Amino acid sequence: MLQYDFMQHAFLAGTIVAIMAGAIGVFVIARNLSFIAHSFSHIGFSGAAFSVYAGWNPIGGLLLFSLASAFAIGGFGVKLFRREVTISVILSFFLGLGLLFLSLSTKKASAMYALLFGSVVGISWHNVAEIMYLSIAVLGAFVLFYKPLKFDSFDPTGAQAARLPVRLISIGFLLLLAIAVSEAILIVGALLVFTLMTAPAAAARHMTHSVSRMILWSMSFGVLGVWGGLILSYYTNAPVSFYITALETLFYFGALSWRWYKDRRMTTPVPGEV
Repeated sequence: MLQYDFMQHAFLAGTIVAIMAGAIGVFVIARNLSFIAHSFSHIGFSGAAFSVYAGWNPIGGLLLFSLASAFAIGGFGVKLFRREVTISVILSFFLGLGLLFLSLSTKKASAMYALLFGSVVGISWHNVAEIMYLSIAVLGAFVLFYKPLKFDSFDPTGAQAARLPVRLISIGFLLLLAIAVSEAILIVGALLVFTLMTAPAAAARHMTHSVSRMILWSMSFGVLGVWGGLILSYYTNAPVSFYITALETLFYFGALSWRWYKDRRMTTPVPGEV
């Protein structure tokens, strides 16, 4: 399996994105930004489709549209953005716009499938290098601003009381999230981006209360899901994204069951105790 270049590229790119998405995903869950991550996937898909139509590298359109929307959301305010019902209409428009660009392109069939559902086994070494550079930049910024981001995400009232620049932190995190979603789209597609951005982190939340250990659990779930998906897809010829989503779902419900079992043991009285 690993004697093939395309499988080597898929494992490397998938591992990098899973690690990056696992770290970012913990704070997506903590800050209740799952809906905005989903929004970035719709908007990024439209940008990638425009790039395909224009003959550009899809990652360029993904980043352009996603980062522009991150600045817009940060400017208007996350709470306002989340409350507006019209956002659903706007996202539908962007999804339709993406389909329009793909319909005008001579590459529409293969491009539509790859952008909507992912195409990790079709990633070239050039794509791997792009993903690696972007992930290093995202993780570098993540480590640099980890402490204030952690404070603001898990204790927003305390962060405001400590006079942290919460608006700046919010915009900065949205920019990191936009880049992370753009990378995840290349692996699992715009419609399944929730798989890597939220599922591993949601499972990790049930495994520990420590933020650092939560990040490690989230990264582990993401990497195992990608590796398992690639292996199963190679031997069955079924879509990689299906197996990744199935495994991440299994991890989530497994973690949920573990949390339920652990809480039940703690609340069950020991025989002989009054």
